[in-house]
Amino acid sequence: MNNALIQYGDILFHRRHVSESRPRMSVHCRAAQFAPFAALTGYDDLISESARCTDEESELDESRKAELNDRLVFLLSRDEG
Repeated sequence: MNNALIQYGDILFHRRHVSESRPRMSVHCRAAQFAPFAALTGYDDLISESARCTDEESELDESRKAELNDRLVFLLSRDEG
């Protein structure tokens, strides 16, 4: 403790400075100054963008639907027998 008194004795017992020209900062704003920064800025946006579906759904024409239906019927009939 003596070292601290020797090193900082001239400032230890001073009153805290209060600005007359600037309003006092809120606790919320003061805390924001010391909050950790986002090291990976934009990472969440990038993940969201890559998860977004960008392909258009394709519609099957009637002949393709009928062909797939015939194949399903065939496969289901083999499974029953």
